Amino acid sequence: MTTQIDQRDPRDQKLHEYPDLLSGIIESAMDAIIAINESQSITLFNAAAEKMFRCTADEAIGDSIERFIPARFRAEHSGHLRRFDEDGVPCRAMSGLGLLYGLRATGEEFPMEAAISKVESGGKRFFSVVIRDITERHRAEEGVRESEKRFRLVADTAPVLIWMSGTDKLCNYFNQPWLDFTGRSLEEELGNGWAGGVHPDDLQRCLDTYCQSFDRREKFRMEYRLRHRDGGYRWILDIGVPRFNPDGSFAGYIGTGVDINERKRMEEERQLSQSRFRQFFETMPEYCYMVSPEGEIIDVNRQACATLGYSKDELVGKRLTTLYAPECHPKMRELFEKWRAGEELRNEEMIVITKQGQRRTVLLNVGSVRDSQGHILHSTSVQVDITERRRAEDVVRESEERFRLVADSAPVMIWMSGLDKKPTYFNKLWLDFTGLSETDLRDRLSEIVHPEDCQQCRDVYCRGFDQQQPFRKECRLRRYDGQYRWMLDIGVPRFHKDGSFAGYIGSCIDVTEHKLAQEAMSQMTRKLIEAQEQERSWIGRELHDDINQRLAILNVELEQLKENPVELGIRARELQKRVSEISNDVQALSHDLDSSKLEYLGVVAGMKSWCKEFAERQGMQIDCRHDVQRTLPPEIGLCLFRVLQEALHNAVKHSGVKRIEVELRQNSGEIHLIVRDSGRGFEVEKALQGKGLGLTSMRERIRLVNGTMTIQSKPMAGTAIHVRVPVELPYEVQLAAG
Repeated sequence: MTTQIDQRDPRDQKLHEYPDLLSGIIESAMDAIIAINESQSITLFNAAAEKMFRCTADEAIGDSIERFIPARFRAEHSGHLRRFDEDGVPCRAMSGLGLLYGLRATGEEFPMEAAISKVESGGKRFFSVVIRDITERHRAEEGVRESEKRFRLVADTAPVLIWMSGTDKLCNYFNQPWLDFTGRSLEEELGNGWAGGVHPDDLQRCLDTYCQSFDRREKFRMEYRLRHRDGGYRWILDIGVPRFNPDGSFAGYIGTGVDINERKRMEEERQLSQSRFRQFFETMPEYCYMVSPEGEIIDVNRQACATLGYSKDELVGKRLTTLYAPECHPKMRELFEKWRAGEELRNEEMIVITKQGQRRTVLLNVGSVRDSQGHILHSTSVQVDITERRRAEDVVRESEERFRLVADSAPVMIWMSGLDKKPTYFNKLWLDFTGLSETDLRDRLSEIVHPEDCQQCRDVYCRGFDQQQPFRKECRLRRYDGQYRWMLDIGVPRFHKDGSFAGYIGSCIDVTEHKLAQEAMSQMTRKLIEAQEQERSWIGRELHDDINQRLAILNVELEQLKENPVELGIRARELQKRVSEISNDVQALSHDLDSSKLEYLGVVAGMKSWCKEFAERQGMQIDCRHDVQRTLPPEIGLCLFRVLQEALHNAVKHSGVKRIEVELRQNSGEIHLIVRDSGRGFEVEKALQGKGLGLTSMRERIRLVNGTMTIQSKPMAGTAIHVRVPVELPYEVQLAAG
C-alpha cells in the first residue's frame, strides 16, 4: 500500500490554524449565507442576509427558512430540499427550480440565485445556502459576450480542464490542458470519445449525473477518475454549467475539470470548515482576495485572475493597492486607515486596472479576522464587478434622452404609463395643448376629459391594460382655451427585453374635423339606407302580390292539364313541380326583402319566425333563444333584423356547418344579438379589406343606432358576431311577441 504523505497547502494549513477566518469571510461576503438544520430551522444568518431580507439575525435564527420563501414556492422548495437530502449527491445550485424568488421581511419579493451544500457536523446534518440578489442584473442589459477566439485563447492557457457540449449532449470542445492531461487528440475526445478515458467504476454514475442535469438544465459537480497520459487514473472534480444564448435559448454546457488527486487523498483529514471555505472561495463569481495585515495578497480566486488577466502566481505577494487606478489611491489610503481602525468597508466604488490596461468598475468590500487583542490576522477583500451594469445604465440614460428629444419634436401627443396604470410621461405637445405642466397632467388628467367620455375612456384603457393588448379610443379633451377637441388615442403595451410587461405608450391625434365630416357622412348614409329599405319593401310587395299571384294562376292551369292525354299529363306534373318551387322561392325572397313581418309579429317573434323559415329552406338547424322583455323601437328592430339576415347568409355560405346559434337578450339598457357557429372561420381584417360589402354594411347599420359590433373569428376556429345596441329605458316594457 502506498504511504500517504500530508502535502497540505501552506495557505490551507494557515487557515486551519485560525478557525475564525471562515466567520470573517462569511460576515464580509456580499452574498447572503444561511445555514438550516434538518427541520429547516435557521441556525446561521450573516450580515448580507440581514440586509437582503430586511431582518436581523436575532429575529431569523430559530425561525423556519420558509419565512423567506414566497408562499407559492414553499411546497416546491420543501420537495426539492427533501430530494436533495435523499440523493446524497453534492449540488451547487437549485437551478432546476427555474427562477427563484425570495421574500423580504417587509413582504417584498425579489429574484435571487441560490447555491446549496449539505454538511454533517457533530452527528447532525445541516444545509448551507448562499443567496444572491439578482435584481440589478435583471434590470441591467446583457453584456457583450467575449469572442470565441478570445475564449479559446483564455481556455487554452487556463490551469483547468475545460470542455463544452451542444444541445445534443455530445461534447464539441476540449481545451489544450485537457488534451495534454489525457494525451489524446481532440478528434478522439469529441462526441462521447471522452467517456473512454473514465474509470469503468465511475462511468455510469458520470453519465447519469450529466444526463439528469442536462435534461433539467441544472448546474452539476461530480468527481470521477480520468485516465492520465501516463496510463494511471487521477481524480477529477468536474463542474458543469448550462449555457444560454442571448435570446434565452439553451445552448449546451460548459464545464471545468480540476485534478484533485492529492486533495482526495487528504480529504478525510481536512476540517469541515476548511472544506466549506475553499469551496466558497474558489466558486465566488466576484473577485475575492485573501490579504495580509500589510495589504499583500495571500490568495486570489479564479474569477479575479481570469478577469484581470493575471495568473495566481503573479498576484500572490503583490500589494492589493497596486491593482487600483492612480486616481483611487488617495481614497484607498483613507479606506486603509479605516480598515486598520477596525471599520468594515462596504460597497466602496473603485476602479481596477487589468493586466491589459482596461479599466473596470468594482464595489469594494473588506472584512477582517482579528485575534483576542484586536490585531488583524487576515482580511478578505471582495470586489463586485459592476462595469457592465454601469455601461448599461449609461446606455439606458442616453436612450431616454434620445427618446425625449424625438418625442418632444413629434407632431403627435405622446404619453407613457407604468405598471400601476398611472401616467409617467407626456411630451411637449401635450403641455402645449392643455396649457398644463407635466406634473399637473399626471395628477389631473381625468379633469380635462369630457365628463360624458370619462367612463368609456377608463373602461377601454383598463380592459386593454389588464389584457396587455393594444387599444384605440376616441374622446374629447379640453384644450388650453377651454374648447373640447375630439382625439383619437392609440395605446400599445411596452415590454422589457426579458418579456416582462413594462406599461403602455400611446399617441393622441386631433380628429375633430374628421368627426364632423363623419357625422355628415353618417346622415347621408342614413338617408341612403332608408331609401334602400323603401325600395326593398316595394320589390317585396311586387314579388308577392303580382308575380306570385300570376304563378299561382299558372299552377291552377297546369292542374287542368292532368285531364289531357297521358303524354301531356306527365309533362304537366313536371311543370307543376317546377312552378311550385319557383313560387316558394319567390315567396321566400319577398320575406327577405320585406320587413313587414316585424310590424305584424314584433321584432323578436319576426326574427324567430324568419330563422325558422330560413333553416327549413337551407336544410339546417338554427337554435334561436331570447329573453327580451320590452318592445324595441322600429329602427333598432329593423337594424338587428338586417344584421341577422346578413350574418346567417354569410354563415351558410362560408362556415360549412349545419348548426348555428342565435341569441337575442337584454342587459342593463342594451340589446345583445349574438350569432355564432363552429365552422371554418376567417381572418377578420382581411375580410374587412376585401371587396364584399356585407360586414361593412352591418357595421354601418349598427353605428346609425349608436351600437357596436365585435367579430371574433380565426381560420378553423369558428365565428362569433356580437352586436350591442343601447335602448333607452323610457320605452314601454311588455312581453315580447313570440
